[in-house]
Amino acid sequence: MTDPMLATLAAAAPGLRLLTDAADLEHYGRDWTRRWTPAPLAIALPGTIEELQEVMRWAHRHALAVVPSGGRTGLSGGAVAADGELVVSLERMNQPVAFDAVDRTLTVQAGMPLQAVQDAARSHGLLYPVDFAARGSCSIGGNIATNAGGIRVIRYGNTREWIAGLTVITATGERLELNRGLIKNSSGYDLRQLMIASEGTLGIIAEATLKLTDPPPPSQVMLLALPHMDALMQVFALFRGRLSLQAFEFFTDVALRHVLAHGAQRAIEGDHPFYVVTEYDAADEQAQDAALAAFEHGMEQGWISDGVIAQSDAQANALWRLREGITESLAPRRPYKNDVSVRVSAVPAFLHAMQALLGAEYPQFEVVWFGHIGDGNLHINVLAPPGMDDAMFIAQCEHVTRHLAATLQQFGGSISAEHGIGLVKRAYLESTRSAVEIALMRGVKQAFDPNGILNPGKLFVR
Repeated sequence: MTDPMLATLAAAAPGLRLLTDAADLEHYGRDWTRRWTPAPLAIALPGTIEELQEVMRWAHRHALAVVPSGGRTGLSGGAVAADGELVVSLERMNQPVAFDAVDRTLTVQAGMPLQAVQDAARSHGLLYPVDFAARGSCSIGGNIATNAGGIRVIRYGNTREWIAGLTVITATGERLELNRGLIKNSSGYDLRQLMIASEGTLGIIAEATLKLTDPPPPSQVMLLALPHMDALMQVFALFRGRLSLQAFEFFTDVALRHVLAHGAQRAIEGDHPFYVVTEYDAADEQAQDAALAAFEHGMEQGWISDGVIAQSDAQANALWRLREGITESLAPRRPYKNDVSVRVSAVPAFLHAMQALLGAEYPQFEVVWFGHIGDGNLHINVLAPPGMDDAMFIAQCEHVTRHLAATLQQFGGSISAEHGIGLVKRAYLESTRSAVEIALMRGVKQAFDPNGILNPGKLFVR
């Protein structure tokens, strides 16, 4: 804190918390990728919008790069500060601001954890439906900045569908009130939607007005064992046609082994190559009978090998742990991750193309894959053999990712389904976006951030 430049920041915003200890720089300067050495100048933790504005005005005057920071649970390097940037953490701005019972909206500060948002909505008898395993540690601002999806996209869509308004602080410290909770607003460009998935490169989200909905009806959770990959889409079509699905998630036997080793309990005996966890409305006996009939039909067709229906909330949670515990179980191995998507109709052909590619290019590596089959989103986790050099491992994985990006381009898919581009995927952006699109995106960036201080190096290759 003896840095004269930081002293001027402290003077401009007296209530601002500033951290410069080495442990804090490391903690706040990285996300879950762990591939870059954190090296921020300092960590600024504003407690109010006004303090956040002062931080950005100061950064603008000094032409200092800023990295916005939420829960830092990202997997694409979007919150990494490795080049002397000022990290602006929204951690202290973590409270609900207002609830509107008529509009059924909840306004919250951007640093509020997703689980706290869900609990706040529940306290009003309503639901904020975006959900995924990192709910306890990720922040709503980060969810918006990456348009997070999760396990219930099949029913509710991505984060984008649930944002009624945003308060955003620009690169020069101006305050923007975007859409203001309106349902109908055709007065020109929708800058609110432009901010969603912009990864902190256009402005810093300070507050969000979220749409809420009715809680879902009572549901049941079913775990299915499938005999082969083609059965995934056959069972999905069967269940989607007969049931009102809330979620439909798949994982492989390799993923299951890691989760079981991490403490989860086996629910189906024997070894099966593919598994599905699905949740569906089961408000009455008729809906429950329909689910059992769908299961029996899948068994008769040879699409399902075995299955179990949860008989209690505790058992439902245990079945969900088999899917939601995968990422945590793999974390000690520091996997190389791909998060990709294609149209749901293209999933069968893409699965076969991806399996052939991974088998040919990764013969010596363990590959764990799982995903949200109902919305075309697949997660590929590559594990390095013990003792292999990190740099060599990443280089080999990036070689394969170039092939994967080319395959996605053929299928009209995306190199990033829900984790953003960040540092990790910026070299592959052209597989998802045309040259004209990228040029227009750069023009938007220039308009919002002419000095290039907002999360520089993310999204675009410089």
